[in-house]
Amino acid sequence: MSQDLCVQMDEGILNIRVGAIIIRDGKFLMVGNDRVDHLYSVGGRLKFGETTEEAVVREVYEETGIKMEIDRLGFVHENFFPGDSLAKKGKTVHEISFFYYMKVPEDLEIRCTSFTEDGNEEYLVWISPDHPQEYYPELFRTELMDPSSEVKRFVTRNNG
Repeated sequence: MSQDLCVQMDEGILNIRVGAIIIRDGKFLMVGNDRVDHLYSVGGRLKFGETTEEAVVREVYEETGIKMEIDRLGFVHENFFPGDSLAKKGKTVHEISFFYYMKVPEDLEIRCTSFTEDGNEEYLVWISPDHPQEYYPELFRTELMDPSSEVKRFVTRNNG
């Protein structure tokens, strides 16, 4: 498959990403790793020539071992934040993410065999919206407590 849609710019980095909203029993699935203190959504970067739908199905499979179908698009999130990986330290990241609600199988048994771009092993965890640990995107705290049937757009600026 082609390269990730992560483009180095003079001013920073443009990143095109997909995220999966996987909800079961009032909790949603998030990812963590030992390098950072926060959790983040299941998902990852689009590859050149791949649709956002293809990317989210691929990413869910890579991170959970399950081929899930898409239910619907939930959010488009434009996010500006300081890079935290080794390759992005000291740079501003302009990230555009497409978050899809996934159809969760009844007999869901997940496993995680994925790694960060820096080679850190990842793990999966079910959390509720009021989970005390920091997690991204923060819009999940409010939006997943009472999901809307509409597609919503959000812009977040965290310039560090």
